[in-house]
Amino acid sequence: MKKLLLKLCAFILVFAMIIPGAAAFADDTAETPSYSWAKDPEKTYDNYEGKTVILHSNDVHGQIDGYTYIKGLKNYYEGMGAEVITIDAGDFSQGDPNVNLSFGLTAVNMMNAVGYDFSTIGNHEFDFGLDQLKKNLKSAKFKVLCANVFDENGKTLFDANAVWKSSKSDLKIGFFGLDTPEAQTKCNPIYVQGLKFAQGEELYKVAQKQVDKLSKKADLVICIAHLGTDAETEPNNSYNVYNNTKGIDLIIDGHAHKTLVQGINNEPIQSTGTKFAYVGMVMIDNATKEIEQRELITANRLNGFDEKIDAIAEEIINDVKAQYGAVFAKSLVNTNGEKGDENTKGNRTAETNAGDLLTDAMLWAVTKDEGSIAVDKDHIICVTNGGGIRAAISKGDISKLDINTVLPYDNTVTVVYITGRELLEALEASTFCTPSAVGGFPQIAGFKLKIYTNKAFKQGELYPGSTYHAPKKIKRVKITSVNGKPFNKDDVYAVVCNSFMANGGDTYYVFKNASAKFDTGIRQDEALMDYIENELGGVIGKEYKKAQGRIKIKK
Repeated sequence: MKKLLLKLCAFILVFAMIIPGAAAFADDTAETPSYSWAKDPEKTYDNYEGKTVILHSNDVHGQIDGYTYIKGLKNYYEGMGAEVITIDAGDFSQGDPNVNLSFGLTAVNMMNAVGYDFSTIGNHEFDFGLDQLKKNLKSAKFKVLCANVFDENGKTLFDANAVWKSSKSDLKIGFFGLDTPEAQTKCNPIYVQGLKFAQGEELYKVAQKQVDKLSKKADLVICIAHLGTDAETEPNNSYNVYNNTKGIDLIIDGHAHKTLVQGINNEPIQSTGTKFAYVGMVMIDNATKEIEQRELITANRLNGFDEKIDAIAEEIINDVKAQYGAVFAKSLVNTNGEKGDENTKGNRTAETNAGDLLTDAMLWAVTKDEGSIAVDKDHIICVTNGGGIRAAISKGDISKLDINTVLPYDNTVTVVYITGRELLEALEASTFCTPSAVGGFPQIAGFKLKIYTNKAFKQGELYPGSTYHAPKKIKRVKITSVNGKPFNKDDVYAVVCNSFMANGGDTYYVFKNASAKFDTGIRQDEALMDYIENELGGVIGKEYKKAQGRIKIKK
């Protein structure tokens, strides 16, 4: 009862005091939003009659307890007279056990409960396979838009666009969706076989075609994009699309996990980060048909929540905890769960203790039974993509839920047989931008690697069905030893990896064309749990306190 009263008090505060802008919060202790933009910064509102408000999310990645916030804000703005449109910019159906265990369906059900109107798809919507995605979206009460992904017949996989019409005025808003071409390698490539992703100049043409169509029907044209603004995604990021088209009034963006309401040159690109760090808000005046305000509102209870959504999420979370919440091991150390950047070490920029632990586990899972591998033991190594490590293991008790959060993808441990020369190509490709972060950055076991960041990557041809390039020359990487012995370019090595990489995911096109390969069927998270429980005796010890020196970066 006390908890309910506290919630009600907070909700009343929101209704009484919240207004868009830096002073939009019901209590001085509430966090001020990091970003806001207004056509007239001095203007305030007593109500929102004659306004249309867009609330948006992106890269929720299974953070289902955040949906209560966007629904709470929706309730508020509608209660104050606005029409509200609710939008998601992709990557909603994967990333946390709370949605992974239902293969993404839980996320769709939560979005239905909130009352989302439109969404595009992200690369991670494909992580459970195209058939599962289509099955999930049959349940969707919101419209899915994507203009640049085509099936084998050349038809868009989902509707390309839609026009929203106000019920209180003559305002019309045109929406179209775009998904990152990186989906070809940022999900398991086997799941997108037969699909075509428009990219580069073709992507711009697709976008312009949608703008031209919608401009004839609508007052504003908004792109719901899962493209991101990262430099390494050029020429397929939101900056590229905006600067190579005319007529887009706003891009609601996802993929990069960044928070912004304007681009580096004031491009109208807005994104909320990830996992409901914020809820995005866009206010449109129905009479002038212009965007008046845009901001990111902190997702917390002072700024709106919904009791019914709370209850739905809590029931799902409790069910998952019951299945995965039991403690099975403990850790004496904290592992590195960060992405990393040019100034900090993370799984996408450098060797980490998390990478060492995972690759040791994968190698152990394959080699613990004699006869599994068709080469000598000293020719067996492991490489896994740093982008697949999504969270840290904290010191203390460990549950299966913790491990599944670290490794949320449904990847299995796979072995590919390639030559040393091919291995060098894969490693050169996967470190092309180091020390800048890239998901394909190799975490390794069984060999020692040097990366020379002071040497430029020599870009070769674009890998087929990829946004990454083959190297023209091997200049940035050197394997100094393999299991304590000299490395030979002409030898065949068994590389333990994951099924995502074996199918050409990230920068690992070479693995797709391996001379031989086999899938063990062992899930990565299960391999790690088995290794901790049976090889480490249930304790991640101090040998994993820090990275073990397998990779040296030469600046």
